[in-house]
Amino acid sequence: QVQLAESGGGLVQAGGSLRLSCAASGRSFSTTAMGWFRQAPGKEREFVAVISWNGGTRYADSVKGRFTISRDNARNTVDLQMHSLKPEDAAVYFCAADSHRTWVVSITPGGYEYWGQGTQVTVSS
Repeated sequence: QVQLAESGGGLVQAGGSLRLSCAASGRSFSTTAMGWFRQAPGKEREFVAVISWNGGTRYADSVKGRFTISRDNARNTVDLQMHSLKPEDAAVYFCAADSHRTWVVSITPGGYEYWGQGTQVTVSS
């Protein structure tokens, strides 16, 4: 059974930092893209960052320069380091993994077949 498990969410003051981690189990995602999305109450799930199998990255404009995505293919993990957090970054953050496409890096939720349960990030102003 394939599972993605996020950790690292919590409450932080504006301007602070958090590091989210996602551990995959059940299969390897070393040849496909993995990403982070977020969803705030009443809003659609939105793209945050993605990393290709060989380390190429893309970020949403709203997080560029503040967030960094990284992966460890040997450990089957993907992390999201978040700095200079703003109240508008508050959301449930989801880890996602593409099941089979090596050369496709999607920034839409429909591009990912596997999802974690999400971890809450709260930013106080």
